[in-house]
Amino acid sequence: QTNLKSPQDIQVYAVNTNFTLRWNYTGSYTNVTFSAEYRSEDFETNETEWKELPGCQKVTHTECDFSSAITKYYDTHHVRIRAERRGEVSPWSCIFEMIPYFIAQIGPPGIELQSTNGVIKIKVSPPEANQVRKMWIAHVRFKYNLVIWENSSNAEFRSLSIFPTDIIDDLAPDTTYCLKVQATLPLDLQEGLFSPIRCVKTTHKVNDLLCATNVSVLALNMRFHLHWNNRYKQRVSYNVQYLIGYLKKLHDDYSVKWLNVPGCENITDTQCNFSSIITATSGFYYLRVQAMSEYNKSCLSKEVKVDPLITNEIGPPGIKVDISDVLLHIQISPPGGSESEVMRDHYDLSYRVLYWKNSLNNEEEIKMKEIKQTIGTVSDLTPSTLYCVKVQAFSEVYNKSSRYSEEECIKTPGATFVTALIAVLLVATPLIFALYQVYSKIKYVFFPSCQPPLNIEGFGGQLFHSPYLSTTEEPIENCSIIETVITEEVNQIDFKDYKHSKQSSRDSGNYSNDDDTSGTKVSEETLEKE
Repeated sequence: QTNLKSPQDIQVYAVNTNFTLRWNYTGSYTNVTFSAEYRSEDFETNETEWKELPGCQKVTHTECDFSSAITKYYDTHHVRIRAERRGEVSPWSCIFEMIPYFIAQIGPPGIELQSTNGVIKIKVSPPEANQVRKMWIAHVRFKYNLVIWENSSNAEFRSLSIFPTDIIDDLAPDTTYCLKVQATLPLDLQEGLFSPIRCVKTTHKVNDLLCATNVSVLALNMRFHLHWNNRYKQRVSYNVQYLIGYLKKLHDDYSVKWLNVPGCENITDTQCNFSSIITATSGFYYLRVQAMSEYNKSCLSKEVKVDPLITNEIGPPGIKVDISDVLLHIQISPPGGSESEVMRDHYDLSYRVLYWKNSLNNEEEIKMKEIKQTIGTVSDLTPSTLYCVKVQAFSEVYNKSSRYSEEECIKTPGATFVTALIAVLLVATPLIFALYQVYSKIKYVFFPSCQPPLNIEGFGGQLFHSPYLSTTEEPIENCSIIETVITEEVNQIDFKDYKHSKQSSRDSGNYSNDDDTSGTKVSEETLEKE
């Protein structure tokens, strides 16, 4: 049993690798001290026992520094504290849990300033530059934000992103400027503390006519040229120098790492082709011009930044057009020619095709179509019409587009062939139909699909024959049927003989009773023979 109260509102404040434990105490402070314990969840040693927290034993204030106790910044730590008085102790406070890396704040960076020739040179050192133990290992990941303003009552604040070693220009001469710098880790969404405010006064800028001015970059289809102006009236030569942009992110001195552009050394011209140094599209470069007089005096121009894919402009594509009976074919050559793989692979080019009828009597609106391929077609063409085409390349990824190509025009063929084809079809169709009808009739007459049954053949004393075929008359035997009463001898004619006579009559031709007289004579002669 004790009258001592437990400490409350336990908090840990961390800046870089400096850790401070703070708490509140509502009891009497008379002869009261505070002691803390901690434990860490170490999966390698499985140590979970409470230990005394170094720097936080029997302290009389409500805060203590325990930086020496934390060496593993990604492990989970637990902290608790209690009040003590002459052997009497309070219950332990609530446990505070933390992972040092996630609660630590980035400390302020160090800065050095130099005012010269109208500009301010600044050098930034990382937040833990002079510490042995570091929370932030990769200093190259730091990015620095600068806030600068004139030291006046109505000052306007200006924010800039700077490199560890940089130059601040566009400043008024003989003016006091104040500034502060903050280190950030954008990938971790962490912002650090600002450095203490520093103030410096600018000087007048010396206007040296030897220096190259208006340094600019013109880039088209990954061919890069640097241009500048010369104000010096005497003999002057130039060296064009470049620096790989990555070196500016380092905290080392890069002033000795500038290199001369091949082919642009000791030249008198005011332009330089530096395409040979652009060996990668993912990084960026800095260029400057060093002017040298005949008296070995030199002057460096302002630096210009070159980000290849952003600085470069897309040139117009090449086109060829061809035409068939019903289609207009468009073949596109990518900007930069067939050998420019960078233009095709990195810009992900698309093409905007404009086409129209080029006729004075028939003004139609320009039609457009967008394609991804380098081959396109246009349909629904009008015969004997002049069509014109021009193409523009564009990249949605980089929000860039080229100028339109030169117009290419081609005339569609006339309608002679089409008219002849239609005429042939009109004449051939009824002719084919007539031939088909004749063929059907001939096939029906000479090659009927069915034959009459035998019991129909010879019915009524006539042969079954086609009504469309006139047969040649054969010599026939005129016969007639005797209707008078025949003698008993006739009635007794053998059935076989009658049958034979009937068959012979059928084979001999047609029966006829047109001539009664001749028929009677024939019958009599027959009876006499029988």
